[in-house]
Amino acid sequence: MSDDRQNKAFPVSWDQFHRDARALAWRLAGAGPFEGIVCITRGGLVPAAIVARELGLRMIETVCIASYHDYTKQGEMQVLKPIAEVVTSVAGEGGKGLLVIDDLVDTGKTARLVRDMLPSAHFATVYAKPLGRPLIDTFITEVSQDTWIYFPWDMGLSFQPPIRDGVA
Repeated sequence: MSDDRQNKAFPVSWDQFHRDARALAWRLAGAGPFEGIVCITRGGLVPAAIVARELGLRMIETVCIASYHDYTKQGEMQVLKPIAEVVTSVAGEGGKGLLVIDDLVDTGKTARLVRDMLPSAHFATVYAKPLGRPLIDTFITEVSQDTWIYFPWDMGLSFQPPIRDGVA
């Protein structure tokens, strides 16, 4: 999302997100089998936990990538933690048998970076925007590119900045 805040907002409640993540698991049930999940942090943590439960997967790995350096501006991609070799060695060549999970594909920059790491993995997100959609194999809901999704972990009764920003 650029500096000029878009007018379209899509607030997602915990209940709605849980339903959407379970719907994603339902779709993925026929796409496997999967050996494990690689979730893209931080947004992929919650849907990965739900999908892992629903599909009975115990191997969950993270790839830690920072692209939003504050909540409104996407910046330079930074891999903070790569995928552990023990996980990629269990999977087939190029990550075949791994399921990559994220909450959202927006511009596709993060998905492209991870797809370069795991070209044969199955990529799934709960929500997809048009620019990133071609990089994803499975998703639940498409939203317009100019929509900002407010996830439940970002919200209280109004937007809640992270504690690290000095807000009590």
